[in-house]
Amino acid sequence: MSVTGIAELARALEAMAARIEAATPVAVATATAMVEVAARANLSRTSHSRGTPTPSAPGQPPSLISGRLRSSFDILGPTPAGAGAWRAVLGPTAVYARIQELGGQAGRGHATTLPARPYLRPAVDDLLHSGALRGAFAAAWAEAIRA
Repeated sequence: MSVTGIAELARALEAMAARIEAATPVAVATATAMVEVAARANLSRTSHSRGTPTPSAPGQPPSLISGRLRSSFDILGPTPAGAGAWRAVLGPTAVYARIQELGGQAGRGHATTLPARPYLRPAVDDLLHSGALRGAFAAAWAEAIRA
């Protein structure tokens, strides 16, 4: 960028800010899709036939049986969340998704205790620790700054 005066600099910075604002929901969508892919991968680690014991240990993602949980993810957004913030919501829609992730009491009279078999939180944690989510935003914003 080359500017030759305060007014031109102000216009250039305002244009850059507008491009960054436009790039942010794209970055949010990219990051959300990355979490979805990672969570689906977590749900694909092990599998077993219906009616046989699960090979996944408590604390590990549930094993694939029908693929219903893995295919049930839905994304809402990104949507504006006020003051330049954006939000996207990602989650599975299978009725048993939450109890698989968090564990708890299930069944008739809540007589069965299911251990937590998280698949979504580890996906987010892995992407955060690897820097991949930060990278999605950095790439989108860098492109906006260069434009």
